[in-house]
Amino acid sequence: MNRKIGMAGSVINAITVLLFAVFLLVHFTFGYFFVCIILAMSFVCMVSALEVECADDARAAGRTALAFSAIYATLIIIVYYTQCTTVLNEKLGEDAARILDYSHMGLMFNLDILGYGIMAVSTFFIGLTVKVKNKIDKALKILLIGHGLFFPGCLIMPMTGMFLGSNGSSGSGSMGGVIALEIWCLYFLPIGILAFLHFKKDD
Repeated sequence: MNRKIGMAGSVINAITVLLFAVFLLVHFTFGYFFVCIILAMSFVCMVSALEVECADDARAAGRTALAFSAIYATLIIIVYYTQCTTVLNEKLGEDAARILDYSHMGLMFNLDILGYGIMAVSTFFIGLTVKVKNKIDKALKILLIGHGLFFPGCLIMPMTGMFLGSNGSSGSGSMGGVIALEIWCLYFLPIGILAFLHFKKDD
């Protein structure tokens, strides 16, 4: 059961990352909002299955990763459920839109960036627990730990206001934001694939 949950979480994670990249390029707003909700849920499943495999001397790292994955998922689900419901379905005033609409440099955008920073912390700690038995495990471990490097930028950059464009658009609404997100997708997609292969080899 543990490996089946890990396999399911990993493959769903990979699919949602791929869909997010495609939907972002074709400007399917509801699509990339919605898949982020599923991505967050699948990530928790993937991390939970990896945490089960932790050796005794890596339990603290595994539990830390699991806790941070839950924080990440909570933030991201709140952000994107808000976009899929309140933002897309209601006519918001200017002040409400500035806070709730992801396309503005407001609260939801900042929570989104923070959420993915927390995700990076989770991948770093779960990466420390991966026991390397083959090339797949080695590559997975390196990518998970390396993904932790996204945390400082995700934490600090929103504080500088650098995402706010001259036209008031930010994040995925600017070309720079799209490029940055596509690069992240290229980095993170192999993690889901490698995690699936990691669980499958022992199934």
